Amino acid sequence: MDLPQLLLVGLVLLLGVLGVLTPGVPGTWLVWAGVLWWSLNERSALAWSLLVSATALLLVVQVIEWQLPPRRLRGVGVTPRMAVYAGGGALLGFVLLPVLGAVPGFVGGIYLCERLRLGTHGEAWASVRAVMRAVGTSVLVELLACLMVVGAWVGAVLVS
Repeated sequence: MDLPQLLLVGLVLLLGVLGVLTPGVPGTWLVWAGVLWWSLNERSALAWSLLVSATALLLVVQVIEWQLPPRRLRGVGVTPRMAVYAGGGALLGFVLLPVLGAVPGFVGGIYLCERLRLGTHGEAWASVRAVMRAVGTSVLVELLACLMVVGAWVGAVLVS
């Protein structure tokens, strides 16, 4: 696969990860479509095994999300700014401490956003708890799975 096509696949994967943080955007399916596109053009054992693994992981995540309570965005004050902070924190945590760092990064991003908005530690932490109960768990599960797939894709591209 040539460099421009790899960059386009990377862009689709990035849009998928950002789509997880945006309500109504099928971020998980964009990540899967990017891996499918890469696998169809790469045609190696590594590419096909990554596609199968990503498909299994993302399907399991969909089943897990159906078991979680529905997202209630409006009631807890989730804003686009908070989604940016949470996503940036998860991405930074994922890079600094692969896979496991996404969870504290996500929560830390929400806390930072709320601390800047509300000013005190107590109010910010109460808001973080409310957000995590309302939407955080389902978004975090989906975001972590997509970051794992993207990380595996980056590793596969670097290896091949």
